Amino acid sequence: MADIARSKVMSLWIATADSPQYSRLDGNLEVDVAVIGGGIAGLTAALGLKRRGLTVAVLEASRIGTGVTGNTTGKVSSLHRLAYTKLAEDHGEDTARAYGQANEAGLAHVAATVEAEGIDCGFRRVTNFTYAEGPEHLAAVRAEAELAARLGLPASFTTDVPLPFPVAGAVRFAGQAQFHAVKYLHGLARAVDGGGSTVVERTEVREVRDGTPALAVTDHGTVRARDIVVATNVPMGDSGRYSGSLTLHRSYIVASPAEGMPRDSTFISVDEPTRSILTTRENGTDYVLVGGEGHRVSAGGVDGGAAGGSSADRFERLARFSRERLGSEHAEYRWSTQDTLPADGLPFAGLLTPGSRHLYVITGLRKWGLTNGTAAALLVTDAVTGAVSPWATVFDSTRAVPRPAPAAGTTAEPHLAPWRGLPRLAPKEGAVFDVGGRATAVYADADGETHALSARCTHLRCVVEFAPGSGDAPPTWDCPCHGSRYALDGRVIQGPAEKDLERRPLPG
Repeated sequence: MADIARSKVMSLWIATADSPQYSRLDGNLEVDVAVIGGGIAGLTAALGLKRRGLTVAVLEASRIGTGVTGNTTGKVSSLHRLAYTKLAEDHGEDTARAYGQANEAGLAHVAATVEAEGIDCGFRRVTNFTYAEGPEHLAAVRAEAELAARLGLPASFTTDVPLPFPVAGAVRFAGQAQFHAVKYLHGLARAVDGGGSTVVERTEVREVRDGTPALAVTDHGTVRARDIVVATNVPMGDSGRYSGSLTLHRSYIVASPAEGMPRDSTFISVDEPTRSILTTRENGTDYVLVGGEGHRVSAGGVDGGAAGGSSADRFERLARFSRERLGSEHAEYRWSTQDTLPADGLPFAGLLTPGSRHLYVITGLRKWGLTNGTAAALLVTDAVTGAVSPWATVFDSTRAVPRPAPAAGTTAEPHLAPWRGLPRLAPKEGAVFDVGGRATAVYADADGETHALSARCTHLRCVVEFAPGSGDAPPTWDCPCHGSRYALDGRVIQGPAEKDLERRPLPG
């Protein structure tokens, strides 16, 4: 555990990118389209709309490249583990085929954009593998390869997998890609900014209003637009519609110096726990990235068969796999991210709600946002400009979707410890108490001073939980129902919540 504690708590992509800064919104602004979110979906849509002659404003709450896209693996691929078998079973082969075509189109669009805009992001073609180590999953892998090939995808079954340990067989997709995700985003932002369009950072949108014009309201001004695209990990302005159709899923990645790993291939296991593998060369050092240990938010080790435990435990297991199976050195970077998984396995792109007139959404990218997000952005670009995407029906954001089952071990109304006077809390430590029938979050700040907040998530009023963090990762208050996260002082850092936790007087 001491080895992983020495690693930097930061995405390799964020750490190795020069990050130009964009100004905060300063006053009111009027454009054709406002795009909320500076990740791959938002910036791809913004550039597509600008190319069609519209003025665009991209509103990023933090910094470009610091959200989900900046914490990805960097795989640009239409091979999503064993996705096609599941999609065909649930929705039929036509839907599975359209999903594959959409992702192949997303991959092709990324390649074309890199060339057209001259984006220096290390884009290169690779072969992607979904591999099975032992015979127990070999039939499923072979069936996925046969199905994907029948759907017209660049698929084949192979036993020749360039990993340094024995593999029984794999689905092989040719002509896939990888890149430096943050450098790609900065290339998109650079292409969007200027000529009547703008990119602004550190500008959190507090509210969106449908109408003519549609409004994006921030603390620094209001953007008036004909249309608004909400391209955030968890949508806002939807009155909770998507929280009933999405599950928040957290994943972990370590990046370790390594030599001798193939640089023309990427991998993901069908065996549990999942292991995703990719290599890259940044600033003269070869790294291998190993991802996995995923779980539903606040559900411990429920998903993926992981052994559970703290985030430090999960990082340590990934680092140990990297050292023992791939011959890497000790982990230099470690990070985690949260993605949204749609209950029916298909992304959402189109109108924000069935009654929306000028509000659009992109969400539910199922942990493959580099291609799904790009494809969804192309779809929304078409919708805003009056065209019809070939996969509009498959990604239809107004479709009826069943609510996902609650994660095991989670509850909206947990049993809370009764308040028995001021607890002894170390700096940056917190706990939730029942204070006169009200769920109250109590914490000590960095100086040891104690404060109190409402423990009710401002989204749908579930009770938040204290997450202590690890290493340099700060503690947070996490909602076990729909994945909202708050800083220790109650500020929203991830939706669907849009308002901070309410401050309360410290109980006597």
